[in-house]
Order: sequence, then C-alpha cells, then structure tokens
Amino acid sequence: MTTQSLAAIGMPGKPWGDSEKLEWRSRQRKQRSYAEEVLVRVEALRSRFDVVEYARLDYASDGAYPLFAIRSRAWNDACPTALVTGGVHGYETSGVHGALQFAEQHLADYAGRMNVLVVPCVSPWAYECIQRWNPFAIDPNRSFRQNSPAPESAALMELVAPLRDRILVHIDLHETTDSDESEFCPALAARDGKEFEPEGIPDGFYLCADAVNPQPEFQQAIIEAVAKVTHIAPADAKGEIIGSPMVAPGVIEYDYAKLGLCPGITGARYKTTTEVYPDSPRATPEQCNAAQSVAARAALDHALVQTAR
Repeated sequence: MTTQSLAAIGMPGKPWGDSEKLEWRSRQRKQRSYAEEVLVRVEALRSRFDVVEYARLDYASDGAYPLFAIRSRAWNDACPTALVTGGVHGYETSGVHGALQFAEQHLADYAGRMNVLVVPCVSPWAYECIQRWNPFAIDPNRSFRQNSPAPESAALMELVAPLRDRILVHIDLHETTDSDESEFCPALAARDGKEFEPEGIPDGFYLCADAVNPQPEFQQAIIEAVAKVTHIAPADAKGEIIGSPMVAPGVIEYDYAKLGLCPGITGARYKTTTEVYPDSPRATPEQCNAAQSVAARAALDHALVQTAR
C-alpha cells in the first residue's frame, strides 16, 4: 500500500477509528504462504528437536494460524537458556528465515550447554500479507506489555512467562526496509493522525540495544561476527541511524520496556534486536538470512563465554 493510497483512508490529521482500520484491513491480500514457506521447515525439525504449538490465531476469513516454537530436546534446567525470535514484523523476511536457518544449522550445537527456544514467526498473518501490523492495524512490536492488544504479542509472552527470569540471552531478528519509508511509517503516521517525517534508511546491518542495559561488549561481538557476512550500517550526517544516536559502530539504543518491544519480555542479561537491510544492492537474500543466523550464534556464544568466567 503506497502513501497515496493511505491518504484515501480517513481524514488527514485525524487518527483512524474502527471504520478506517477495517478499510485498511480490507485492502490486505495474502502474497505468500506461511504453511508452505515456514511450517514445512518447522515440521522437518521434529525429528531433531521438540516442536510445540504454543497458540493458534483465528483471523476469521483470513484463516487460522498455528504458532510454533522449536526447543532443545535435551532440556536441562541446570543450563542457561536462550530465546531467539523472528517474524514479530511479518514482512521482515530474513527475520523468519534467519531464525529457521539458525535452528536448522546451529541449534544442535548447544545441546548440553544451553537450552534454546526458537520462535521463528511470531506474526504469521503479517508474514503472508507482507505487513508490519496485525489485522487490527496494531504493531506487535509496540505491544509487548500487560493486557497486550496484539494476540501475537500476548501469545509469545504467555509462552515465555515460565522462563522469563531464567533466560540469559534474547535476540530478536528484524529488518529495516525501503518499504518502511514508502509504506509502513507513512501508515503509522496516517493511523495516528500525524504528519510523516522521513528519517532515511541506513544501508547495512545494525543493532538496537536496550538503553537500560546496553551490554556494549555483547553488541560489538555480534557486529564483528556479522561484518564477516554483510556490511554494517554507517551513521548519517547527524551521527544517527533512523533518528537515534549511534553509540558504537552499528549500534543504537531503545528503551525496550517503555516502547513495548519484544526483548523487553524477558529478564535476560543479554538482549538485542537485529536490523538487516535486504534492499541494499550490496546484499543478497542469502546474505541477509545468514546475517541473522550468524548474529544469533554470536549472541549465544558471547553469553556462554561470559557466564563461564
């Protein structure tokens, strides 16, 4: 949906009501298959890991979406625990496929050392419709809080709740795309009755650390690992990335809990959000998926080394 078509929904400067949100939803169409592109790969992992259906979203005529997590089979409560999440924003393709690639290629490496829970696609409706929001025009990644209005967010929080204070590391896999400025940020402004102010799209990979607990050495370990796979985003002329000061090469900070972001759902010591740039002429889809998988592995490895000291 383009900025021009969004302008046809509601009145400029006035926040959307229920009718405008329903109109927005009526314009969404399935563009790819969650079952064929995601669930087939999840099912193939059952022989090696525990696969758990932790919730099911029923979105009326759009269909029902089972939500799956992949767990280490030899779960040991004496070991530290890691959480890898992808597809909180369904349109961010490498977040989903990078999480799956990590599970397929690296999850077994942590057997006996770390319990790992991988949730590859938190928002399957948005994955199919290549959207940032869920069907109710709600951003799941601003909805990880008590009494969440987003079923996707609420389901993940319920899954993680028993482990919340035992998770050592949580990495949430995302993308920053050209469509953020051509569609999704303008949609947010239109929905909220505000004027859209472009910030520019950085060319390259970067991380969003937790401003309350940034763990700079952890962030840099991931940046260094990913730099071997794809390029790291530079700061703009103001020393910023998407409007936030760059605090270290390829790193900005957000207050996870205040903004209702996914990594805020755990008490993990080590947290980060990846941001891959799939529209770069310098990156292929394979590199983007690899960057996500490498980032997850670097995050877990760093946490393991630090706890062993």
